[in-house]
Amino acid sequence: MTKLKVIGKDGEKGSIDLPKQFEEPIRKDLIKRAVLSAQSNQRQPHGTNPLAGKRPSAKLSRRRRECRGSYGKGISRVPRKILNRRGSQMYMVGAFAPGTVGGRRAHPPKAEKILIRKINDKERKKAIRSALHATTLKELVQERGHKVPKNYPFVIDDSFEKINKTSELVELLEKLGLTEELERTKEKKVRSGKGKVRGNPYKKKKGPLFVVSQKCELQRAAENLPGVDAVSVESLNAELLAPGTHVGRLTLYTQSAIKKLEKESLFM
Repeated sequence: MTKLKVIGKDGEKGSIDLPKQFEEPIRKDLIKRAVLSAQSNQRQPHGTNPLAGKRPSAKLSRRRRECRGSYGKGISRVPRKILNRRGSQMYMVGAFAPGTVGGRRAHPPKAEKILIRKINDKERKKAIRSALHATTLKELVQERGHKVPKNYPFVIDDSFEKINKTSELVELLEKLGLTEELERTKEKKVRSGKGKVRGNPYKKKKGPLFVVSQKCELQRAAENLPGVDAVSVESLNAELLAPGTHVGRLTLYTQSAIKKLEKESLFM
């Protein structure tokens, strides 16, 4: 059983044993599946109107003696609509077909398409336990790009849950040695042309994740810090612990969150 130090606002305050959820072997393939499944649930179904591009009455007969026909006209056999006519002579333009102006799309997105990727409940819980274990391994957290303090991993005191000001939270994070990590997560403008084309010229990086025992003021205080998330322990998922399917996010658990994880046997 792994034992971690508990750090408060004024320094070290003892230690705590991590529950068995942190002993799960790391399965990157399973974590990736769980993250993609969580992301697929956030996608909104969308599709075109089934009648889009099909509203004009367009037809073109291929028969020899029919009035509205292409026979002997030297035109391609595309469905056409009549704009005006003079006797048997007609001015027609292409419609309905995918290659025509205002015509339907060849393969439009359909609202009935199933976007959700399913995952078994036992596999999802196993993935979360695996991702929990990865957050306690300093090498994996550094490999992900986080700037971690020398004493990482550690658990924070319950007094952090009562923080209601962002400025106070920043001061405490700097005391914990996370100044470089906060600088790393600030928005940075990417070179022109790359993100600009997609309507997002800024690069955002994921920073620390706070895991608390219940809904508290810390969650509001962390909202204004870019890249920083705060979540109650029962709402944890693989996407929060391994954003972008990459394991080893810098995670700070409160003492009560660890106890609740053990007492209620969450994700087991």
